[in-house]
Amino acid sequence: MASLLSRLAPLVITLRGSKRMFSSAERTLRRVEQLRQKPAGFAPPPSLARTTRVSRRDVDGWPIFEVEPLGADPEHTVVYLHGGCYVFEIDPVHWALIGRLAVEASVRVVVPIMPLAPAGTASTVVPRVADLVAAYDPATVSLVGDSSGGGMALAVAMALRDRESAPLHHVVLISPWLDISGTDPRLAEIAPRDPWLAVPGTHAAGALYRAELGEGDWRVSPIYGSLEGIGPVTMFSGTRDILNADAHRLLPLAADAGLDLDFHEGPGMIHNYPILPMPEGDAARTVIVDAVR
Repeated sequence: MASLLSRLAPLVITLRGSKRMFSSAERTLRRVEQLRQKPAGFAPPPSLARTTRVSRRDVDGWPIFEVEPLGADPEHTVVYLHGGCYVFEIDPVHWALIGRLAVEASVRVVVPIMPLAPAGTASTVVPRVADLVAAYDPATVSLVGDSSGGGMALAVAMALRDRESAPLHHVVLISPWLDISGTDPRLAEIAPRDPWLAVPGTHAAGALYRAELGEGDWRVSPIYGSLEGIGPVTMFSGTRDILNADAHRLLPLAADAGLDLDFHEGPGMIHNYPILPMPEGDAARTVIVDAVR
């Protein structure tokens, strides 16, 4: 039986107005322009310092944060790629997950603050993130991404594979956005039950990120790329999330490629439920900690 918090979550998300903002391309693009004029902050909250050591370095204009558990020198690293349709900045709920990963898995979490679309596009961001991940021993580094960050994480794993890198320790995809085209027939079936996302706005945001690339390019829609040789993957998806369509399309492709895929589906769960403060999210986060430690 679903928890009370998970049953309340759709109402909370609806009251925030996220679905309405994504209900048309015009509303989404208007919000993107507002944030270009007045960018949102990206710094980690001060509360993170209670349990972790936070440092920052800048690499070619990108702020890179490192979050480590206090009193520890982690051997394993997680590179965390935040969601936000490629156009919205990292959120406090992302930082809460990052802090938990650092402490409970005893890992170093590296958080690149990537330029948002339209300034940051797939053809430049994906190879830059791959460069960042490649600085670590593949056997000791994992990629974790949520929503658009989940799509990016899979694309980065593919890019590293194409560079003939050894498989990563683990790749964790949280409600991943794997096809930006918005053409899957199941989207129309799921959309009325999704309180958060809608195709018109997400499609418009995806167009800003893909820029000159086609919608079927694996760098923006990794479901069209080869899944061979990228190492073990854990994926989460809720059934009240339009991106659940992407997750189900990935399953047979993963089987055909011999991908080691651990799929967790949350019945009645909304988009990004593993990072939300609810019992079902807690259970998912325990799985993520076990995967990357």
